[in-house]
Amino acid sequence: MSEQNKTFYITTPIYYPSGKFHIGTAYTTVASDTIARYKRLRGYDVRFLTGMDEHGQKIQEKAAEAGKHPQEYVNEIAEAAKKLWALMDISYDDFIQTTEERHKKTVEKIFQKFLDNGDIYKGEYEGWYCTPCESFFTETQLEDGKCPDCGRAVHKVKEESYFFNMKKYADRLLAYYEENLEFIEPESRKNEMINNFIKPGLEDLSVSRTSFDWGIKVPGDPKHVIYVWVDALTNYITSLGYLSEDETLFNKYWPADVHVVGKDIVRFHTIYWPIFLMALDLPLPKKVFAHGFIMMKDGKMSKSKGNVIYPEMLIERYGLDATRYFLLRELPFGSDGVFSPESFVERTNFDLANDLGNLLNRTISMINKYFDGNIPTENLQSTEFDEALKVHAETVRIKYEESMEKMQFSVVLADLWTLVSRTNKYIDETQPWVLAKEEADNPKLGAVMRNLAESLHHIAVMLQPFMTSTPKRILQQLGLDDKFLSWETIETFGNTIPANIKVVEKGTPIFPRLDSEIEITYIREEMRGSVKTSQEEEPSTESKVVEIPEIPEISIDDFMKVDLRVATVTACEPIPKADKLLKLQVDLGYEQRQVVSGIAKYYTAEELVGQKVIVVANLKPVKLRGELSQGMILAGEKDGILKLASVDPNLENGAKVK
Repeated sequence: MSEQNKTFYITTPIYYPSGKFHIGTAYTTVASDTIARYKRLRGYDVRFLTGMDEHGQKIQEKAAEAGKHPQEYVNEIAEAAKKLWALMDISYDDFIQTTEERHKKTVEKIFQKFLDNGDIYKGEYEGWYCTPCESFFTETQLEDGKCPDCGRAVHKVKEESYFFNMKKYADRLLAYYEENLEFIEPESRKNEMINNFIKPGLEDLSVSRTSFDWGIKVPGDPKHVIYVWVDALTNYITSLGYLSEDETLFNKYWPADVHVVGKDIVRFHTIYWPIFLMALDLPLPKKVFAHGFIMMKDGKMSKSKGNVIYPEMLIERYGLDATRYFLLRELPFGSDGVFSPESFVERTNFDLANDLGNLLNRTISMINKYFDGNIPTENLQSTEFDEALKVHAETVRIKYEESMEKMQFSVVLADLWTLVSRTNKYIDETQPWVLAKEEADNPKLGAVMRNLAESLHHIAVMLQPFMTSTPKRILQQLGLDDKFLSWETIETFGNTIPANIKVVEKGTPIFPRLDSEIEITYIREEMRGSVKTSQEEEPSTESKVVEIPEIPEISIDDFMKVDLRVATVTACEPIPKADKLLKLQVDLGYEQRQVVSGIAKYYTAEELVGQKVIVVANLKPVKLRGELSQGMILAGEKDGILKLASVDPNLENGAKVK
């Protein structure tokens, strides 16, 4: 990152126009947009580039199949891409097409420099070629006689070609890896490049073709077109005006701070591209971050499997912010993640509607009820719970900054949601409805309302890189304008909201709760491409017949056998290698016990400490994952969402629930 002049240059790959962009392409672009928005929020002069790779044999063939000129074909897809990025509110600064003159002229100059420097020589290529991947492979690189990258058929090619002398730079590249430990992330990708490609010996790279003509011509030898990787990869500098009459942008923003790519094109960005830059005597990008794939439960997305998901469908039905949140929260950036209709609906209901939406609604309602809609600023008296909320908010902000620098988006959002949960817990701790009963407690009640507003303000500011409309909607309901969206306004907690701020009279839910059954079915049908279109056949979202389950009856004697006791959670921690389990220490008043509970998906260990719970105290002890569990914590579940059974905090530990 360029701290001195505060610039930040980030790029997506330039996407191949082979068809409609699915959720995987959107994932890459949303992730890049998120870090670009964060850097702008922190005061950086950001340059965000995306675009399309439009030359090559595959494009020429697809255009011919469609009965169109290749330029017409790629222009149509480029326009569709721009419409999608507008729908997703992608804040790019430049969209480059490799068929543009600004790109073609510079690529010709770059190729000529390679020739002049002796980095390129003419020879003859004979080997196996994958048209969809536009990649050459040796016999030993094939897997079962097919492309090792995509698994499709390859064909034998023999033709005259220009070659780039990769061997010349291999040692220098390896040294760069060793000196710049964060150049490739995650680190596993770097190890793959070293062990699979560099150490076995780099092969010289074919950089021209003669079997098709849809491409940039080699200077002085027009029967050759410049092959994809010299053409495509150089977009990152041609878009900045490198070797043009005006190199202002290039001088300002290069080297790139981060190239965001999918793991399938790491080799081209961490071997070919750095070597090309070394040959041009240019600085290398500071980081290449390779994310994983979005998988389905039955493997990769495929039309033949009926499991492809397109972002437009999710956005049009559930909103852009819910879609962006799911992609960045559910899928660990850098690893493969799984999309499922169930997980999408659950995240929307649990995280957005229940946790965040309910917190905002409760806060607005109470400020209106107790203070006529005015956020209190005077005659405030702290409660015993205020400092813990303040410390938690400041801790989350610090952790947020650290994780954003590492592009660990799911970690950032998980940490931020602990503040959402902690603020909800603060309401339960302070019990505003009790404070409102006594006029003497009015100063405390005022402090509670202000702290709730402050907490929501902090959450809104930190949500900005991830959600593009929700932060403003939160602040609008709090009566705050856009100037409160700056990062500087959350550097302290408790004194940023001025006097005479009036919240809206009645808050509108920012994330309506979804009917799980209907929406899961809808998404599945969309994925299969078989959603019914007639109004008569569509399931109604207005009313639904609810089947009453058959519940076996028990006698009062049976019920009296169950010993339910009030307890307080005194300590809690996750159980290693058990994603669903938490180990709780509970105080039953008459003794301390350990209980193992499968609620890790719904609660963090931190937010459980101090909570009052109901324990089944006479349950036979068992061992779960090697840990003794002496009881059960009561909770309720509906539509896949689980919540702990609540209990009056005034009940003493050990009190029997009847």
